[in-house]
Amino acid sequence: MAKTKSKSKTRPKMKPTKRAAKRAPALQYIPWHTIPLEDLNPLLQRQFVVGQEIMLARVLLKKGCIVPLHSHHNEQLTYVLEGALKFWIDGKEIVVNAGETLCIPAHMPHKAEALADTVDLDVFNPPRADWINKTDQYLRGQK
Repeated sequence: MAKTKSKSKTRPKMKPTKRAAKRAPALQYIPWHTIPLEDLNPLLQRQFVVGQEIMLARVLLKKGCIVPLHSHHNEQLTYVLEGALKFWIDGKEIVVNAGETLCIPAHMPHKAEALADTVDLDVFNPPRADWINKTDQYLRGQK
């Protein structure tokens, strides 16, 4: 059998795409006590951590705190650590107690009230640009 020499093909060097040109995601270890509490109004404080495509917020609400009716393009997952939140959402009233979770689809209007002093974790995808840029006026300076 005769051996044939295979032609060696060299691939042209490709320019990195915009996606490939992005910095690689960095590992983050961030204890909550190292993040300053942001006072939004007398009854509402928060802290948050932002990843590549996700955000985790720790929200502290005093009893009676109202989060006014709003919606956003971000999917939201709320997990109540302590206390209870009453939501007005999708034509229903839903009470979410400590140890319970509520998954809110993007663009769904919702309002909440703290029924007790409450600590919750909110996860957003994508991250809330209005929170990062501090343009979330619906939360600031209200009861």
